[in-house]
Formats: sequence, C-alpha cells, structure tokens
Amino acid sequence: MLVSWNWLSRYLDLPMSHEELALRLSLSGLNHEETTTVDGDVVIDLEVTSNRGDCLGHLGVAREIGVLYDLSVKTPEIELSEAGPKIESLLSVENRYSEACPRYTARVIQGVKVGPSPEWMATALKAVGIGVVNNVVDATNYVMMECGQPLHAFDYGKIADKKVVVRQAAKKETIEAIDHRNYELDEAMCVIADAKEAQAVAGVMGGAVSEVDDTTTNLVIEAAIFTPLMVRRAARKLKLQSPSSYRFERRVDPVGVDWASRRVCQLILETAGGKLAEGVIDTAPEITPNSPVTLRLSQVERVLGIKIDREEVERILVKLGCDHESGSDTYVPPSWRHDLGREADLIEEVARIHGYENIPEDAPIPVAPSSKRDFDVAMERIRSVMTSAGFSEAMTPSVVTNKLDESLSPWTELAALKTETAMLKGARTLRRSLIPSLLEGRANNWASASIHADLFEIAHIYLPQQSNEALPSEQYSLAMVSGCDYLEMKGAIETLCQRMGIADAVQVKAIQRHGFAKGAVVEVSCGTRMVGYLGIVDPKVLKLWKLPAPVVAAEFSLPTLLEAASLVPQQQSVSMFPSVERDLNFVVAESVRWSELERVVRAAVGEELAGVRYCETYRDPAKDGKDRKRVLMSVSLQLHDGTLSGEQADQLIGQVIGACKQELAAELLS
Repeated sequence: MLVSWNWLSRYLDLPMSHEELALRLSLSGLNHEETTTVDGDVVIDLEVTSNRGDCLGHLGVAREIGVLYDLSVKTPEIELSEAGPKIESLLSVENRYSEACPRYTARVIQGVKVGPSPEWMATALKAVGIGVVNNVVDATNYVMMECGQPLHAFDYGKIADKKVVVRQAAKKETIEAIDHRNYELDEAMCVIADAKEAQAVAGVMGGAVSEVDDTTTNLVIEAAIFTPLMVRRAARKLKLQSPSSYRFERRVDPVGVDWASRRVCQLILETAGGKLAEGVIDTAPEITPNSPVTLRLSQVERVLGIKIDREEVERILVKLGCDHESGSDTYVPPSWRHDLGREADLIEEVARIHGYENIPEDAPIPVAPSSKRDFDVAMERIRSVMTSAGFSEAMTPSVVTNKLDESLSPWTELAALKTETAMLKGARTLRRSLIPSLLEGRANNWASASIHADLFEIAHIYLPQQSNEALPSEQYSLAMVSGCDYLEMKGAIETLCQRMGIADAVQVKAIQRHGFAKGAVVEVSCGTRMVGYLGIVDPKVLKLWKLPAPVVAAEFSLPTLLEAASLVPQQQSVSMFPSVERDLNFVVAESVRWSELERVVRAAVGEELAGVRYCETYRDPAKDGKDRKRVLMSVSLQLHDGTLSGEQADQLIGQVIGACKQELAAELLS
C-alpha cells in the first residue's frame, strides 16, 4: 500500500518526521518496505497483512496514526444536492447472485462533462502509482485509495433497458475488459450485466462496452460488496489482478459502501458537474453489526505480562473505532475491522498500539503445564515406528488428477468428488486414498535418482457418500508403500499396533480390490475393528509410473486405530514361576492362515498362555496330501500363582489340539 504524506496530511496533522512514522507503523504491524519521493511528495510503501483490509486506504492508515499518536482524524464531510429525478424512474437493479454479491448500490448522475481531472487529484493519484484517465474515472480511483472501497462508473447511455443485473456468468460467455482484451468466463464467476450482455467482471474489472469516455454525459455509480472467494477465483482464473480485486479479496467495510458512494458522487459533481438523481438503489440496506466482545483486564495482564491501566485500554480500543460504554468490559468492533471477534484479538490490539517495545523482555508471563492430546501422542508413536522401519514421511496434495485417483481406491468404488476449478494443473479430484500419491512419489524418486523410496503419509482422504447432497467423509489416514516383502510390511504393521497399545491381535482376511494384484490383498482387522488394507500393488498399475515391481502398499483409518489403542502404558504383573514350552506340529489345509491358528490357540488356553510363536511351514504332498501343509508352533504356558505341573500342561495342550481340530480340521503330527 503506497501512502502519500501530502494525502495523509488532509486528514490529520503530522508533527513527526516520515522516518519516525515509518518506524512506528512497522512496530505496530504495518511493515515499512521503502520510502520514495514523487514530485516532492514523500511516499511510504507499507506491507498490509491480509487481515487488515481496512488499511488499504489513506483514511484507514490515518486512523492507525491517530491512535498511535493520539491525534484527531478529520474525515471528509459529504454534502450532496440531489437535484435530479428519482432514481427509480431512471434505473432498476436485480441481484440474482447474492451469494457472490451480498450488497449492491447504485446512484445516477446526469449531465456530467468528462474532461481532465483537477491538478490536486491527478497529483495525488500519480504519487501512489495510479494512472490518470479523466475526472470521472479518477474520482472513483481517488475514493478507492482514500477509503479502500473499490467503485465503478458505467456510461448510463450504454446500459440496455436501463437495467443492471447482478448474475452468474454464462458458460463460455466472453467480455472485453477496459484493458481491451477479451476474456472467457465460466459459471463460477459473477458479472454485472445489463438486459443484454455482461458489462463488468464483478469485483475485478469493468467492461469496455460501458466504459466512460469523452462522449459520456450520464453515469451509473456502482458501490458494492463482493465475496472474497468469488473475486479471488475469478481474478486467478482470468489472470486479471487489479487494485479492486486486491481489496475485495481482503474484505471491505460493509457500512463504508454508502459513504464511498456518496463521496465519489460529491467529487464527480465538483469536478465534472451534473445533477445527482434523488435516492439510491440498495439491495441490502440492513447491515448486521459486529458482535460484542468482552475484554477482561486480568486477561490483558496475564497474556502480556504487564499491567495496562483501564483508561489506556479504553482509549486505544475506542480510538480504533470500537463502541464502548465507560466502565464496561464489552466492546463492539467497528464495521471495518472484521478481524476482531475474540478477546485475544482485542488484547493484540492493545499490545501493538501500547507498543511491543514497551513490554520488558523479563515480563512475568505465567506458564501452565499442559499435556499432549492423545492424537498427538499417537502421531508421534506412528512416526517413530515408521521412521525406525526405514520409511520416509511424504507430503502430497489433497487434490489429484482423475487418472491418479482411479488407479487404486481400496475404501470405496463411488466416484470421487471434484472441485469446481483445478487447484493444481489438471488436478480437480479429491483423493479417495493416499496410496496413489505415494506411488507417484516413489516413482519420482526412482526416475530422478533410482532411489527405492519407502514412503508413508498421514493426511486426510475424502470418501464420497451415497447421497450426492451429503458432505464427504474426511477420514484421517495412514498409508505406506515399500519395495519390501509382504511379510516385512505386515511385521511393521504389527509393531505399530503394539506401540499403540492395541491388545487385539492383527488379523487379515483375503479380499479383492481394484489396483492390487489378484489374490494379494487383505482386509486388516484388530479384534472386531476393520482398520484398513494391505496388499501387493498390481504390476499393471506400477507400469503407469514405470516402477519396478514388487511394491507393497497399506492404508489404515487412524480414528479406528485410535479407538482400539491404549496410549497410557498399563501395569502388568510378571509371574515369578517358571513357564512350560511345548512344540506342536499341525497338518492343516493350505488355506488356513497363521493368524487363524494363533487365534484358536489363544482362545483355547486363556490366561495360562504366556505366548505362542510361529516356527516354520513345511510342505510334503506325498505324505500329507495335495493342498496340505505342516505348521510348527511353540506354545508357552505359565501360572501366576504357582508352578504349572506336567498334568496341567498336558490338559491345556489337549485343549489346544481339540480346538484346532474342531475349528480348523488340524491334525497333530506325533
């Protein structure tokens, strides 16, 4: 924001030097970029943060200076003579797109004479880098740089049927802007149109068709509010940034809209003559005031570490524009300060105006001990396990290409949701799984440096619902890809579950999922909870990225894992009595998994089981038959209140043998 010293002097006396002012503004939050001289006028370049749209005009900066130096700000007084006919007889306005334009106002001036601007106005605009056009356009730019409210003047004679329509742009609708370049619009944009065609891209730039020129005699003065998101999207899509879009993106003062409209009419009448029509067309004259905020002095001292008198706190906030009753702790922020909505915001205002440099470095700020959330503890453990297993953490975009998303999606077969505009080049799809993004990351590493990157990521995925109107399920997921063996990945998952304090054993169930190799993907469960998927990626999918096979991938629902987790270590008694180990060699069907055997053994023994360990698998079709295998396991038994006798051990082992035979048709080899 370029600020003219001479321009500021119209609103308040400036007893300080420009060097002192620049430093003081920097200390209060308006960083000083540089100071230059333009035709003898000192121009200060200030960096205005995105939440301070109120400082994108000289009056806003003047208010800041007035608070910092306790000076009175002289806001221009507006006196208008409405000598023309009633505006309703000259113009009508229809707002069909209130979501993008919450408020639209219009005034009409007849009989103007377009010509050069007065020297004082032209000099002021040149000082802040605004080109001089004519007395009408220059008046709109002057008021914008004065108060931060963008305005636009239409040639009234070029508006079809004398009707202004605020509407969505039609698909592939085109407009020639005042820069005399043609732009293709889309339905997400808002336009200001007449009865026939678009006259301006709302909040961005006016159209050449209704541009004010030397032949213009009648004007329509627009002052409106356009929503920041709509303006930002349109400006980026069209690659058409302007001082107006810059200010609308940072929000304008809803109450100041009418002041700016009257102010520009005043300047046009003074510099171009004419008669102002009686009245104003306003589509939303009722303005909801900001909500009151309670500020406790005790909180000011607690947060800042110093005590500031109530009188000084009241002076600062009232000078900033807050409504306040003396002695009360409640303040109503002014309409131009949309960023003041909490007690902490008011404390920050008091601190920056009082001066951060006035807060001693050793100010006693009380610090209360706090504990980490369960979620943070869990994330730390997950990252510790994954990095210890040789994985590197990745960060990938939430919006992906359709081709990437469709390559693999274990959670759902419903079509992915898409954004209206591409967030990245060619990427409009909200991802349904993290795995494709990690595969792409692994491929990029392989292509650039032949690195076999084992990656994991913790992020959101977006699962569509059956109903088209329902919002997507935003699931926090953990995904990993690796070139290791399937069993190594399963071991890393089991270690992760142990570190998370999940008591239930990891169980797997064979399923089929698109993107995984046939017969090489399982559904992973902890007890009765289905937590995710693990499998070998289909070689056809790997060819998309020219990745060498094999690649194992897994993805888990973090909320489900947290439900099963026990993050606080639990005390467990350790038996002082010796354990008894027995080796069992079962012949089972090829389809029986180790997890099923382990489950049956644990259920058959109960509390006396100290552990069960897999030893090996052996196949001998000649002796055991086709599709049969031998599984050797070691079962450890132990009591907590005495020594386990041989007879008791035999009885427990008998239970194991009986259960395995009954449930899994397992035969014990002697």
